[in-house]
Amino acid sequence: MVITDPVLFKGRNPVAVCSRAVAGGSGATMIQVRWKDGAPADVLQLTRALVATLPVPVLVNDRVDIALAAGAAGAHLGWDDPPLDALRAHVPAGFLLGISVGTPEEAERAAAVRAEAASADYWSVGPCFATPSKADAGPPLGPDGFTALARLAPAGVPVIGIGGITAATAPLVMGAGAAGVAVIGAVLAASDPEAAARELRAAAVRA
Repeated sequence: MVITDPVLFKGRNPVAVCSRAVAGGSGATMIQVRWKDGAPADVLQLTRALVATLPVPVLVNDRVDIALAAGAAGAHLGWDDPPLDALRAHVPAGFLLGISVGTPEEAERAAAVRAEAASADYWSVGPCFATPSKADAGPPLGPDGFTALARLAPAGVPVIGIGGITAATAPLVMGAGAAGVAVIGAVLAASDPEAAARELRAAAVRA
């Protein structure tokens, strides 16, 4: 999963960059629109453009309303967002809802929602390593810390790693039990997002 960051686009067209990240079917398999201080209308416009252009699912960080309005595949939630189990009844069947998990307490809260119809479709666990992309991410978990939290996920809920992941560290996270990885700078800060995404995908698959 490649997560957008308006700063790292550095004036480049976001749709073009994301298109390169998923090019050829051997790069990113999902895009998450993360634009914390973006005006809702701008976030909606970007999301609609990505949904119309990309052959992979597009999620929206925090904003379920924008995800629904844009026809996105789902949304990613944090603990300051409306509760996932309360939202589930108001979104279409098949609409993905992911949740961030960074501590044992958050893992316990997420795991407590065990009803299949209300639980998260995936957990995003991190930060696995130190990351400059999220100032409030908390201390790095490392592979062992990732494993400890991932084991708390309900059966059948995939867990992806996030935070400081590169082609070099992706195999460590996959080896710790991740179903996949989410990245920001490793792809968006690269001069060639397509090559960076392919390298990451290959590293994750080899693990």
